[in-house]
Amino acid sequence: MSDGLEFLTVEPASDPVARREIVDLLASCGLDYEKQIEFFVTARQEGRLVACAGFEKGIIKDVAICQTLRGSAISLRLVSEVTYLAHSQGYQILFVYTEPHNADFFLGCGFYPLVEVPGQTALLENTPVGIKNYCASLARYKVEADKIGCVVANANPFTLGHLYLITEAAKSCDWLHLFIVKEDASLFSYHDRFMLAKEMTKDIPNLTLHGGSKYMVSRATFPAYFFKDKGMVGQCRTAVDLLLFRKYIAPALGVTHRFVGTEPFCDTTRKYNNDMKFWLQEPSSIAHSIEVVELERTKRSGIAVSASEVRRLLAGGNFEKIKEFVPKPTFDLIMNKYATSV
Repeated sequence: MSDGLEFLTVEPASDPVARREIVDLLASCGLDYEKQIEFFVTARQEGRLVACAGFEKGIIKDVAICQTLRGSAISLRLVSEVTYLAHSQGYQILFVYTEPHNADFFLGCGFYPLVEVPGQTALLENTPVGIKNYCASLARYKVEADKIGCVVANANPFTLGHLYLITEAAKSCDWLHLFIVKEDASLFSYHDRFMLAKEMTKDIPNLTLHGGSKYMVSRATFPAYFFKDKGMVGQCRTAVDLLLFRKYIAPALGVTHRFVGTEPFCDTTRKYNNDMKFWLQEPSSIAHSIEVVELERTKRSGIAVSASEVRRLLAGGNFEKIKEFVPKPTFDLIMNKYATSV
């Protein structure tokens, strides 16, 4: 501490004084405070907060350094401290969000660029081979054909709406790739969601079922999806998620079309669908365009079938109505495992 700097780790949820200081420092740097961040590494000089870096489940964000200390050794030390914190919690692969003009600094700290939303944000990770290895694993399932489709579903839980979308997509494609979101931040566990998808699509001959990854609809690529019930639509980083798909995942599998269902209920998912049409279809130098096909949701008793409606019915104990919206394996799982948990 010969430079007078003291580095500390704080939990903002339980330290309102430190949280207020962090909010003020971020605001002075033109950044918004993200409430879901679990830890901040802070740097103080003579008791005054001069730098901070947030950390949440493998993601470094809300990095701020007061104007007078930028470009000094504090920057590298701050990143080193938060990286040490991440490793102590078992995270080896790390992502960092930063403004594009700050990306060069993180390149010097051992991070590698993934995608950039011009003028808004850049996403980097601390390995040069993470996304390459993932795409190489996907490429083993590539099917050479003219029309290759893709559906990405959380399926929380798997409904007749999901089955309709997947079946119709498969009918219109030479081959269909189905991804189930891996993030375990939903009422229904990833294991249960994946097994239901496997059971319900086993008879579709031109379909490959894939597990999800941290590069697709995850806390790293699309954090607002997992906080959509908390009014965070304005903070969606949909572009990052969609550019990752267009630049890396789609080429690995030769995807030409991405299928989605219309979204009558959820603002976050509706925004994602609308953004998809821009970020996947507009001409770009990063990769070929992908046609977005939006199918009208199937209905039961005049109501669009959705997982959110099933969860609402489950919360109210309306099991008879749930039967109208889900296939039998999903209903059996609900009754055996989830009916008593809500």
